[in-house]
Amino acid sequence: MALTIGVDVGGTKIAAGVVDETGEILARTRVPTPADPQWAVDAIAQAVRELKEQFPEVAAVGVGAPGFVDRDRSTVIFAPNIDWENEPLKQRVEELTGLETVVENDANCAAWAEFRFGAAAEHEDMVLITVGTGIGGGIVLDGRMHRGRFGVAGEIGHLNMVPDGLPCGCGGHGCWEQYASGRALRRYGREKAAADPIAGKRMLELNDFVAETIRGIHITEAAAEGDPLALECYAEVADWLGRGMADLAALFDPGVFVLGGGVSDSGSLLLDPVAAAFETYLTGGAHRPRAEVLLATMGSAAGIAGAADLARV
Repeated sequence: MALTIGVDVGGTKIAAGVVDETGEILARTRVPTPADPQWAVDAIAQAVRELKEQFPEVAAVGVGAPGFVDRDRSTVIFAPNIDWENEPLKQRVEELTGLETVVENDANCAAWAEFRFGAAAEHEDMVLITVGTGIGGGIVLDGRMHRGRFGVAGEIGHLNMVPDGLPCGCGGHGCWEQYASGRALRRYGREKAAADPIAGKRMLELNDFVAETIRGIHITEAAAEGDPLALECYAEVADWLGRGMADLAALFDPGVFVLGGGVSDSGSLLLDPVAAAFETYLTGGAHRPRAEVLLATMGSAAGIAGAADLARV
């Protein structure tokens, strides 16, 4: 099974590609994600058919879907951004394309891509942490994707870090992503600049002196210039990331943590303080081997390449 198609389903676009056994994407296409959840399935099938016309030898399809996917890799139990609930996605895509299909959580697909072709390629046990608007993740143990009994393992952004803490979109309070995500970075920047406009001068300059709408890009630019308050924002995100990673290390003992997502594009601004915080909080850290902490290398190709490769597994 040399060629498969990977589909990465997002809230605004559906990206798909033909992928070979090395993870190289040979052809791509993308279509807007329709507002109607049923039309979204048709859009997936349209993208697959378009690619199959170019590569008739394609043998299977892997679909990375946001939300909960059952253990059988067939049904999307719940995907709030697309309004899918108990959606038989495998069956419907197979009916529309004539190709064998597997469905997997999108963050799991990205984790698998990093494990097979990217930063974690030399490890058997890894955890991917995607740091974007929220926090997502995927876990590979002993060379196998860890899905859990019901298929919904890896929702690490909703680890409860602060009892009765900040409200989260999941309905809970105090979730990890409320303190260690891109959303949290923005909040720290806005709060700190508003509280101390003199110290926050550079971040304010980058946003026309309006603290309430400072964005991550402004904080990152200021931090890259060495601005102390912006670096403080990064340090706060990094501290929370390190705390959570130490907890995950106590549970899974991975060989490597891979940091992906938009915030990780800041490179060493995030990586260095996260690695230091992880070492600080790791239980018994002075007496045990510690996981590597690396940046993801697959970028925007991860979802497509991971989904396509999982169609072979």
